Amino acid sequence: MVTIYHNPRCSKSRQALDIIEKSGKAPDVILYLKNAPQAEVLQKALNDIGRDKLLRKGEDTYKEYIAGKNLSDTQLIEIIRKYPIVMERPLVINGDKMALGRPLENIKEILK
Repeated sequence: MVTIYHNPRCSKSRQALDIIEKSGKAPDVILYLKNAPQAEVLQKALNDIGRDKLLRKGEDTYKEYIAGKNLSDTQLIEIIRKYPIVMERPLVINGDKMALGRPLENIKEILK
């Protein structure tokens, strides 16, 4: 099962969804701005992808709640769940593999 944490207003997210669908998979599409990822998903993303890539540093939310603070994973996950706009997109999961769709080639790798 492939899951995409999707923002339809984002061109990269739309392109990632297209790649998934063209691969023949029917993804579970989660509009993450309305339904933030579960804590377990975010912990895996922090472990597999890393804070630097997972967070949108240009967002005001990042600047206010994250920048310059020494946050634990638990604290960071709480902030992302409360303000999911701070998470980079799209996040795609295929089984036990996870990738951020920046660049889109990352998604192609986990669909194999």
